[in-house]
Amino acid sequence: MMYQAGLILEGGGMKGIYTGGVLDFFMDKEIMFSDCYGVSAGACHLCNYISGQRGRSYRISVNYLDMKQYCGAWSLLRTGDLFGVDMSYSLIPNYLDPYDYDAAAGYEGNAFAVATDIKSGKPAYLPIKDVRKDITAVRASSSLPLVSRNVEIDGTLYLDGGISDPIPVRQSIRDGNRKNVIIMTKEVGFVREPAGGSQLALLKARYLRYPKVYELMRERHLSYNATVQYIEEKQSKGELFVIRPKQKSEVRRIEKDKEKMTALYEEGYRDAQECYAELMEYLRG
Repeated sequence: MMYQAGLILEGGGMKGIYTGGVLDFFMDKEIMFSDCYGVSAGACHLCNYISGQRGRSYRISVNYLDMKQYCGAWSLLRTGDLFGVDMSYSLIPNYLDPYDYDAAAGYEGNAFAVATDIKSGKPAYLPIKDVRKDITAVRASSSLPLVSRNVEIDGTLYLDGGISDPIPVRQSIRDGNRKNVIIMTKEVGFVREPAGGSQLALLKARYLRYPKVYELMRERHLSYNATVQYIEEKQSKGELFVIRPKQKSEVRRIEKDKEKMTALYEEGYRDAQECYAELMEYLRG
């Protein structure tokens, strides 16, 4: 069933497999949303959700962990991208584990990949309508600073959406969604710490022509923590519904352990299952 509500998917690198578990439960229960916003890894998992490909998020997350072309230092040094672009956005979706482009095109809701315009520093909510063409928007949303190349779309350069709007619930509200469901990858009680001095120095040097990137990363902990506080206040009033890990996961942002990944996926599915009745009450209220 399609609900007139927003679905907001936080990023988090490979921790996003938690989101994959939640979305697979949603697909099992045929829960769909009129407006969906994916950030970074959340944008990648969103694509599988709108195409109705249950289990694909899990497969993509674990089946290629040992391949140097998929993710790691080899890819970063050879291509400039930690996650191999050719493999992630062409070889896998078109050949190894084909993406159902037709099913995604038939999705009745709206889907957006959130990226950051590195010149203005503003978030961009890029529509995902034709995934074959709009996969570049998903790549832009997922391109982490320092370990990814800038992504150009229609003359504008973009990087990861988590820099400027990591949990775009305010955008969903601006778009008219009175009800919003947020899937977070950071555990309850998580507080983002300031970036280290060495990282900031690298950012300042790397993005000398785009100082907004440095400014956003310098202040990222403040904006993120303020957004989480906003979400928790709304949640306490029953105005938002949040699904997030209850404790810190052993999965790192870049993870090679399949067992850890599987456990986090199962945790996401289980958490969604446990709050199903409460979620239905919220959406139908």
